[in-house]
Amino acid sequence: MSEKERLVELRNIVKIYGEHMVLKSVDFDLHAGEIHCLVGENGAGKSTLIKILSGAVSPESGEIVILGKKMKTLNPRLAIEMGITTVYQDAEIVDSLTVAENIFLGNELNSKMPFKIDKQRQADETQKILENLGIDLDANELAGNLSTAEKQMVQIAKALHRKARVIIMDEPTSSLGLEETRALLTLLKNLKSQGLGIIYISHYLNEVFEIADRITILKDGEKMGTYPLQEVDLNTVVKKMVGRDTALFFQRKKVPIGDVRFYVRNLTKKGIVEDVSFDVRAGEIFGIGGLVGSGRTELVSLIYGALRPDSGEIVMDGKTVVLKSPIDAMKKGICFVSEDRKKYGMFLGRNVVENLVAVKNKLSRRFLLNLSEELRLSTQTVNKLSIAVSDRDQLIEELSGGNQQKVIIGRWLLNTDAALYIFDEPTKGVDIGAREQIYQIMLELVENKKSIIMVSSDMPELLSMSDRIGVMRNGRMTHILQNDGLKEEDLMRLFIGV
Repeated sequence: MSEKERLVELRNIVKIYGEHMVLKSVDFDLHAGEIHCLVGENGAGKSTLIKILSGAVSPESGEIVILGKKMKTLNPRLAIEMGITTVYQDAEIVDSLTVAENIFLGNELNSKMPFKIDKQRQADETQKILENLGIDLDANELAGNLSTAEKQMVQIAKALHRKARVIIMDEPTSSLGLEETRALLTLLKNLKSQGLGIIYISHYLNEVFEIADRITILKDGEKMGTYPLQEVDLNTVVKKMVGRDTALFFQRKKVPIGDVRFYVRNLTKKGIVEDVSFDVRAGEIFGIGGLVGSGRTELVSLIYGALRPDSGEIVMDGKTVVLKSPIDAMKKGICFVSEDRKKYGMFLGRNVVENLVAVKNKLSRRFLLNLSEELRLSTQTVNKLSIAVSDRDQLIEELSGGNQQKVIIGRWLLNTDAALYIFDEPTKGVDIGAREQIYQIMLELVENKKSIIMVSSDMPELLSMSDRIGVMRNGRMTHILQNDGLKEEDLMRLFIGV
């Protein structure tokens, strides 16, 4: 097999979600016997590009060529049949089946007896595959007993059993330890030597520079370049990942910052968040940044009572608080705007009024609803936040993303006793107009001496809005930085640990 054989080519790929163009005429190709690394910060378009190649998403325009064949349509089954397999961070393995049963799932070997699977032959063939790959696993082991790294290796073995020519690895080491990472990288180098093409996505640039033959950099949906490894260095990659026009940065005014109102000490949820300590002052926006899988959302979920810590202390206004549930957090004056508004923020099938007054009613001691008061409060909030609705009975799912987000934020503004607001990706999926309105709401809160914790993967947002920034990596808060002259390159280096 020639190392120059082109396995995959994507030409002028365009993908649009709503009003947002997430891929802008992107080109990408992969050769046999090559590891081609795809890098870029969160939201650069990496995952969308590989979803298009794996058939999970269709582009608006562009060409997909696999093994020299131009594909008019592509779906997940067809992609697999064409030899493309994707291994995601969370391995798609059936825990109740053995390793062998997972590898042969959907392609079982029949025995000589009718309607019976030849499990012994499956196990024997699986063991040969594992041994050829240098994977030390028992084919009869239950998948539920395997580590994350071992499950990923089972997925790779399954891909090779299906005669895969291309393996896509999406952030495969984000949950792995040092030894597991080393074993996986060694396996990928071995597969490359056998003529497979590997697309490797990772924020960990030390891994990229260890295994890459070529590196393609994406930023804001645009391809910034493809470089042979020997023609690029770490500083160039980081700058091209994050360099951006300063016009994209929101210019906020600063407000006086008061005393500490909230702090956590040694907050720990084993295997997820480890020994995190920080404080937030009145009138301060404390930003939290880090890569996907760094523990950002899990940390604020602990603070909001959605997760229970194993140890540590949460203190508000000098008093230790115990939060057994989000209801406890709400009663203590903690508000939470979730990253996933559809799953955790919106009451689907309910109108704007019901969504706006949900928290107010939950905290009220009234036995009966006061419908006239609900209408008054919702009208006041809709007008204040310029929420575009046809009428108060309009269902929340019928609104645009920005207006949905403003309804969820408006819900918490009705809780006037609140002291701490947690915004997890506050402007995710909203247009630029709604984004600036949300920023203004946040500024009004800190002007009124409220405290804000803001989690964001949007670097301009993090640098524009935060007074201080906590850096999360591998479940730990490794740095707390005063936001004075910080640059994107400074943060990115801390995020990836270089």
